[in-house]
Amino acid sequence: MSETKNSFEAGVGSNALKTPERVVFITSKTSAQVKERADRQLMSYPQLILREVIAFEVLTIVLVIVALAWDAPLEQLANPLLTPNPAKAPWYFLGLQELLHYFPPLVAGIVIPTLVVVALVVIPYFNVNIKGEPLWAADRSRRFLIFIVSVGLLLIFLGLYRAWTVLVPTVAIAGLTIVSFFQLKRPYRLISFLQTRPLSWWVMTWFIAVSLTLTVVGTFFRGPGWSWVWPWR
Repeated sequence: MSETKNSFEAGVGSNALKTPERVVFITSKTSAQVKERADRQLMSYPQLILREVIAFEVLTIVLVIVALAWDAPLEQLANPLLTPNPAKAPWYFLGLQELLHYFPPLVAGIVIPTLVVVALVVIPYFNVNIKGEPLWAADRSRRFLIFIVSVGLLLIFLGLYRAWTVLVPTVAIAGLTIVSFFQLKRPYRLISFLQTRPLSWWVMTWFIAVSLTLTVVGTFFRGPGWSWVWPWR
């Protein structure tokens, strides 16, 4: 019987998949060392804490001066016998109130907020684009087809309910996304910036654009009966 001899070669490699088995020989004259980076280190106290305290005090002084110089825009005491028209919610709820103008109460008041909260909780647990690569970095045709179908279905849904205040920013963001798909010879600086944005950036930009549009429209462009009015009239 012939015995097979294992041969070992000394070398340096960083590919753990290619060479998963490694042997390290440590003698009495050698020891493992950890190299420290020679970066400048600052203590949180007093460098950071002191700056935060100063910023907090300056902000407090500015708010006190503003409060003393300008009165809060408070209206008269509420009259239970006279309901204002329209009865608007606080500005941070006007987006939901604007959605109630288009969708049924179950959809605008429960389904959509619940989906948003669930998405914010669940999405971080998925390994979605860990490297932060651009949206059109790989599988361009497949991703573009999925994007067109998804946006098309969303626009049809919004069009059926005539939710123009959601449809308009959606069309704007979708248009910018489509523009970033095409490879131009001399793209503008804005297009070059958009071409490097990942999917998470596009989704968050769309969410912020829709939220701002709903809030602005509900604040300045809604009059009696929640009808459309121009703020300068």
